[in-house]
Amino acid sequence: MERRCFLQLAAVAPLAAEAADQPVYRVVTPFHAEAKTAMPGPYPGRVVRVHAEGAIDAQTDAVSRTVVRQMLDAGMQELTGERRPADAWARFIAPEDAIGIKVNCSGAPQIRSSPEVVSGIVENVMAVGVPASRIYIYERFANQLRSVNYASYVPAGVNVLAAEGDFARGAVLGYDPHTYVETCFFGEDDTRSNLVRLVSDRFTKIINVPNAKEHQASGVTGCLKNIAYGNFSNVARSHQSEKTFTYSFIGTLAAVQPLPSRVVLHIMDSLAGVWHAGPFSRNRRFRFYPKQLCFGTDPVAMDAKLIELVEARRKLEGAISIFDRSRKHLGNNNRDPNFNHYIREPGHVEYASKLGLGIFDGSEISLREIEL
Repeated sequence: MERRCFLQLAAVAPLAAEAADQPVYRVVTPFHAEAKTAMPGPYPGRVVRVHAEGAIDAQTDAVSRTVVRQMLDAGMQELTGERRPADAWARFIAPEDAIGIKVNCSGAPQIRSSPEVVSGIVENVMAVGVPASRIYIYERFANQLRSVNYASYVPAGVNVLAAEGDFARGAVLGYDPHTYVETCFFGEDDTRSNLVRLVSDRFTKIINVPNAKEHQASGVTGCLKNIAYGNFSNVARSHQSEKTFTYSFIGTLAAVQPLPSRVVLHIMDSLAGVWHAGPFSRNRRFRFYPKQLCFGTDPVAMDAKLIELVEARRKLEGAISIFDRSRKHLGNNNRDPNFNHYIREPGHVEYASKLGLGIFDGSEISLREIEL
């Protein structure tokens, strides 16, 4: 075994031992941590939440570009303490950077990283001096990405790219053969999950733009899962039966360099969200409208607050907790929020904190709320 593999395995194995049924991961990467940018970044435990009632119309799903831009300015200024939005963005990026904007389109076209939010981010990145040609809106699957049509919202020259195309789903060309996590969950033939090639070959910085969603296997799909499952191939194999391995797999993937060093900012699109049957949004009944954007450099702290948001909504709807592990609530009825396909693993967020990706302890998380 190569020395770099051994060193990373040594870090993961003790945590896997906390749960006897968790797999052992073989992590292979030629990249090393960059101390200046590595997650949880310059603001560990800090979460900024901006709410604006006029951000989205819950009846039509129409999003106000004007209000979203105000939210972006307020959130970035509060996160950094800068008086000017341009100075806030300059804390994270420089004109010479190549910027990846990791969107989430798995619930598209209904629930996705809103194009109004993404276009606002692009405008701010360009205002710092990054040319359109070095900005990349990206996702794993072309059909999901195309359903949102980001290109029509952003300036000409901004790249909109997918790792896998319509006719090459499962192809390996969009992934780095030298950066991967290897493990066997259920006796599957392909035991490797490889990093998106754009991340290793092209981007110098990544802005993570997840949604606020419940997930039937992982409990929630927020910052961590969008970094992990959104940047690696062959990840759905972790949840092929009611007992999944999302508990440890999400954090393990998110901790693979260069991801923790290149993901410098998280802006969670919580204008609209999903409180049950996620990450998709096939039933409008399970959508809700927090009308929020959340900002931070700590994905664990942000996901801890996402858990609270989803749990509060489920309680309001009279649904069981995402922490419920009773087998009596297992079933294939997606119309009943008290049944679920899997035993959810929201504990993946706390697990990720033990890998050094952020702060989970609520007493150490600072939530700053802004009302517009």
